[in-house]
Amino acid sequence: MIERKGVFTFRNRDVTVIGEDVKLGDQAAEFEVLNQDFEAVKGLASTAGKVRIIAAIPSLETSVCDRETRRFNQEAANLSKDIAILVVSMDLPYTQKRWCGAAGIDQVTVASDANYKEFGPRYGVLLKEVGVFRRAIFVVDQKGTITYAAYMPVLGDEPNYEEVIAAARKLV
Repeated sequence: MIERKGVFTFRNRDVTVIGEDVKLGDQAAEFEVLNQDFEAVKGLASTAGKVRIIAAIPSLETSVCDRETRRFNQEAANLSKDIAILVVSMDLPYTQKRWCGAAGIDQVTVASDANYKEFGPRYGVLLKEVGVFRRAIFVVDQKGTITYAAYMPVLGDEPNYEEVIAAARKLV
């Protein structure tokens, strides 16, 4: 797996990004993650036939990730059932389950890459030195093609929600 320096800083220090950034038109890579009950789930296969919004976040226990996940949960209630939203972090499943329960998250799927560590490198979001993801958002069409990809330059930056939702809606 490729390691890249000079791409991202974490707390004012250069960190290593594992994997290449995905690009528009790329075939989305399948990845195995854990659901909140520690069961293995294939991220793309489990949402086959749907448009997917996939959010890579550092940790649900941070204020920006909290806002982002709550916002996507709220947006999901108004979206077609042909759009699935998956939020992936390195948080352990029991942490995710506790947080989701307390936050009332019931419209999006929250999954952990802590065990298999496939998603992070395949989507170019894993920060080697700190073991969390840099924030990114992807839209994958029903055929598995990346149609939208945005990497936030700073951990505290949120995605452009309206742009992401519009990109997903136009595929349905």
